[in-house]
Amino acid sequence: MKTLPILLKNQKILLIGGGKVALQKASVLQENEIDFRIVACEFIVEFESFTCQKVQKAFSVADIGDERIIIDATGNEAVAQMLVAHKKSRDILLNVVDVPHLCDFYFMALTKNRPLQIAVSSNGASPTAAKYFRDECERLIPKDITAWLEQKQRERDMGLIDAQKSLSEVRAMSAKVFLVGCGLGDVELLTIKAYKTITSVDVVLYDHLISDEIMAIVPATTEKIYVGKQKGCHSKSQEQINELIISHAKRGRRVARLKSGDPFVFGRGAEELEELVYEGIEAEVIAGISSSIAAPQCADIPVTARGYASGFSVVSAHLKNNRVNLEWVPLLGMKSHTVVVLMGLSRVNEIVAEAKRLGIDTKTPCAIVSNASRKNQKTVVTTLLELEKEGINIERPSILVFGDVVLYREKLAAISHAKYLAA
Repeated sequence: MKTLPILLKNQKILLIGGGKVALQKASVLQENEIDFRIVACEFIVEFESFTCQKVQKAFSVADIGDERIIIDATGNEAVAQMLVAHKKSRDILLNVVDVPHLCDFYFMALTKNRPLQIAVSSNGASPTAAKYFRDECERLIPKDITAWLEQKQRERDMGLIDAQKSLSEVRAMSAKVFLVGCGLGDVELLTIKAYKTITSVDVVLYDHLISDEIMAIVPATTEKIYVGKQKGCHSKSQEQINELIISHAKRGRRVARLKSGDPFVFGRGAEELEELVYEGIEAEVIAGISSSIAAPQCADIPVTARGYASGFSVVSAHLKNNRVNLEWVPLLGMKSHTVVVLMGLSRVNEIVAEAKRLGIDTKTPCAIVSNASRKNQKTVVTTLLELEKEGINIERPSILVFGDVVLYREKLAAISHAKYLAA
């Protein structure tokens, strides 16, 4: 249909009806601070909170005062025909709710009332679709847009108009970066928020730890940038990754940096967030399931269990500039304690050597969990003494688990076997 969306200033509106349909229209008018009056035979209780003038009576055309915009929300065909006939002798704009062919105008789904407001219309075909895309538009509007527009109005009043500068400022305000925790790689282990973000941004930056299954949910229209960092083979340095994120954000794009596990658990998310805050770019960290807890769980190893461990530590064996971290190794000597080691598979020689130097019991149980939650997951149960030999051919990503909780798998196996024999 050929329509022309316009804004009417200083409108006065008459709303006819006091039911649920009228309530919805009245709510829109009140939220947008529109002057209106209501006439209805009866009002549902929700209308008690409205401060506009309410007249309780059966409607007649004599009830129309100086209003030029009439909304019929009664659902009464007689009222509608009365208004259609009245239009022949009076200049009014009529909206008969849910009867498009009798409408001179349609209600649009409006974003919040502010200097910048977006109206979405389906020409009456689907208010649901209009509301959906209204909400999508709402998310695009920067939170501080009102103050910025007020400043722009002051500049315009002084004759100071710089379109290019305004465009750059709007892009900067519209930009947002999400540091998204992608967990272990299983799509079903993503949070709902992470899933929605991954499927709605303009740009995705990902590395080799992000599974093919997760990358498969990224829309074809989304720009995908590989920034893989593997031991001895860095596609991009951390500084280059930061620059990429910032450059795309400053173009007004919504950027998702996909992080394996949780962004704040040995994921360099803190470094990236720091850079974004320094640049004044809005950023949001979306939590992910950390492999430090979930990977042992996938292998039926609880990090804590009564009689096995009353606490646990999560450590990294890898430091900046490929340095090894062994400060945590004394934790292996603690009783009733679990130690989960990330990025430790390539350092098992040094870990074992340091443990032996400290007199740690070489019979300490240890498990290597590789590709947790994925189809090629593998778990190897061994001891500190045999760790070097068992870890040679294990694929990455892998984690190490030290402590008596590793033996919990044996308990489960024994229970399962006993039940099998009993059957």
